Amino acid sequence: MHAPGTTAIFASFLLAEQEGESVVLRDHWVLTEGRRIAAITPTRPEGADLVLDTPGRFVLPGLMNLHNHCFSEAVARTHSEDGAGRKNNQSIVYTVLMPLTKRGIEILSPEERLAVARLGILQLLKGGATTVMEPFRAGIAEMFDAAEAMGIRFYGAPYLFSTADAKAGADGTVTYAAASGGTDDGAADLARWNALHATWEGRDAGRIRLAMSPHATDTCGPDLLRAATARARELGVPVTTHLAQSQSEVATIRSRHGRTPAEYLDWLGVMGPDLLAAHCVACSDDDLRLMAARGAAVLNCPRVFARGGTTAAFGRFADHGVRTLIGTDGYNMDLLGEMNAAAMISKLVSGRAETASSPEIIAAVTTEAAAAIARPDLGRIRLGATADLSVIDLSHPHLQPLHDPRRALVWLANRGNVDAVMVDGRVLVQGGRYLHGDEAAITAAGAAAIRKIWDLPEARAAFEG
Repeated sequence: MHAPGTTAIFASFLLAEQEGESVVLRDHWVLTEGRRIAAITPTRPEGADLVLDTPGRFVLPGLMNLHNHCFSEAVARTHSEDGAGRKNNQSIVYTVLMPLTKRGIEILSPEERLAVARLGILQLLKGGATTVMEPFRAGIAEMFDAAEAMGIRFYGAPYLFSTADAKAGADGTVTYAAASGGTDDGAADLARWNALHATWEGRDAGRIRLAMSPHATDTCGPDLLRAATARARELGVPVTTHLAQSQSEVATIRSRHGRTPAEYLDWLGVMGPDLLAAHCVACSDDDLRLMAARGAAVLNCPRVFARGGTTAAFGRFADHGVRTLIGTDGYNMDLLGEMNAAAMISKLVSGRAETASSPEIIAAVTTEAAAAIARPDLGRIRLGATADLSVIDLSHPHLQPLHDPRRALVWLANRGNVDAVMVDGRVLVQGGRYLHGDEAAITAAGAAAIRKIWDLPEARAAFEG
């Protein structure tokens, strides 16, 4: 990527930070110099290399999507809605997503894997995100190459497993070789993670980083979880995992360890302020109180569960005092749409209109997300902060008339309103278009690679089940 220059952006509405609080300012400019915010002013700055001065824009801190899967969910897209591909009404994670992702990595060339990664990052950027945390199988390390080249702020999270080939039975119970006396793959996965960390951590002035990602409680044994967490804390990187994704997972961990998945992580010393736990839909109220006490965060991805008829309510987690963030899980990388779903589902589940308010929902992808990964320079617009910005066009007819821009953003906007995206002072999206590549070519190449997986006999069998 080119060196960042100086950019002036006009905001009809600006979500700024003043004395530690988020406030909406009218008719202000943001000036970025290099990778930092240099000025917030009501007067037009002089001498900027690039000026974005279209009225009707809502300028926000760069939106942070801390749970996404570019590769695996692309495999399931338009195959898994309306109950398709589900056996015995079980989750598709271990019957479709994990096995087909593993096979896809085996049959695709490095160029094809890169094409899938590029398509995913294009979708993320056009969905309004400036930062993504991306768990993925270590065999698609091309995710790092795509992120470095395309400009997004990237926390790559290569998976660690106690087996590379977890299997789900008809009842949804997951087994793996190490659980039945076989070889534990965890040590090899941790060595692979360390090699990726040595190669990629801190690239482009820290824009590319790693997170530690033991896959889930039912695919990672105690030794691996302890070792991975210890290594993460030695290096000061976040820890992310899937937690209580289903009642089957709860039953599996109860049978193995006599605990709930949350209690299992706490018993192993994994539960803490550096833990970002995805989903947690099968957590009990006591589990959530435990997570709140330990300072862990929930990564709420409501739409992927709504697809299967399950409610994943942001408000339930937040009401227990758990730091609650919002991610897209790869299913539909429209972060604005995901924010809307988080608010809508929370209100339906609780029966309270005031729960999951627009300011809370926006904080979940800005200030709260930044705090969860110990990045006070992100998630806020203030002098000296990192120049990550998401610019939303509020002039569309479906957003007018306009009284409250925060409510308009959460309740009426979607990815079609994303006007500009800046990461580290570089404008990556302008006028709704990605500036540093051919969108049509990126889309065609990525889709063609995924179709090769769909053509596999095992893919046809999985989706027809």
